[in-house]
Amino acid sequence: MKVLVVDDSKLARLSLIKTLKEYEPSAQIFEGENGAVGVELFKIEHPRIVFLDLTMPVMDGYEALKLIMEMDPKAQVVVVSADIQTQAQERVLQLGAKLMVPKPINSDKMLGVLQQLVF
Repeated sequence: MKVLVVDDSKLARLSLIKTLKEYEPSAQIFEGENGAVGVELFKIEHPRIVFLDLTMPVMDGYEALKLIMEMDPKAQVVVVSADIQTQAQERVLQLGAKLMVPKPINSDKMLGVLQQLVF
């Protein structure tokens, strides 16, 4: 299974990947450090799941989410952000995200996320 992790923090990416590998050890992981890189990787790799931060340089997660959903309206995007305000959650769900999860994702949260997605 291909998974794309997009976050400007390398530490946040590594932490999420480590947690994901507990449940999906054979997952093929692609990493992007901003939304623009994430959109390009999405075009090339067509991942089954995208974990996407909101606050990033170059292109934020909102714009990346919009572009990803335009490319594939069935994309399974999980927004992982420290911004847990109601307006942010409403906006990402309107843009097509499947879920929004507060950072950091621990094992329990990851299991819950994976159980809610369609494989």
